Amino acid sequence: MPRTARAIEGGGYYHVLNRGNGRKDLFRKDEDFIAFAGILAEAGERYPVDLMAWCLMTNHWHLVVRPKHAESIGRFLGWVGVTHVRRHHAHYHTTGGGHLYQGRFKSFPVQNDHHFLTLCRYVEANPLRAGLVEAAQDWRWSSCGQRRVSSPLVTTAPWPVERPRQWTRLVNQSMDEPDVTAVETSITRGRPLGDDRWTTRTAARLGLEFTLRGRGRPRKAEKE
Repeated sequence: MPRTARAIEGGGYYHVLNRGNGRKDLFRKDEDFIAFAGILAEAGERYPVDLMAWCLMTNHWHLVVRPKHAESIGRFLGWVGVTHVRRHHAHYHTTGGGHLYQGRFKSFPVQNDHHFLTLCRYVEANPLRAGLVEAAQDWRWSSCGQRRVSSPLVTTAPWPVERPRQWTRLVNQSMDEPDVTAVETSITRGRPLGDDRWTTRTAARLGLEFTLRGRGRPRKAEKE
């Protein structure tokens, strides 16, 4: 089901993700990661969107953002996508060679409490779960890895909740399975991530009620 325009509202917190077409690599070398980080930084200067956390994987990326206006995410990510595709094809001489991305970005809202921390922890732990590094902070292409350098590639905004003092240690610990499942369900379905009351109200307000229903069509009643 196509997402309605009102599924985004200004001042909220959102996870956004996009993947390479056919899960092909978006980033082949360090310079590709650096170039995309530069695009994110430039987009942040052009559009009123605060970047809270981010992680670039080889064939997809995660961002946690706060748009100041309802239309900000679309404009921000539209510019990021077009700019990245254009520069990528120019660099690799693949113009006309097909789509770089699988399609439009996916997104879902998150409650600005411990659910926000759970989401950011999930995002920053991606390289660790994928076995790319032994410690999350060793992955240079994420807010976790960039937090340890004096001049980060992308500047992140203050979080709506206090980040725990031992945050990096927490990111490196295994997440509880229910938390992982909740985040991944929200990624797959676009379901708001929060407590039951907040999720129900947010889904109703943003026209996302369909994300709360079970998969598949309801069974037809049997004839008597």
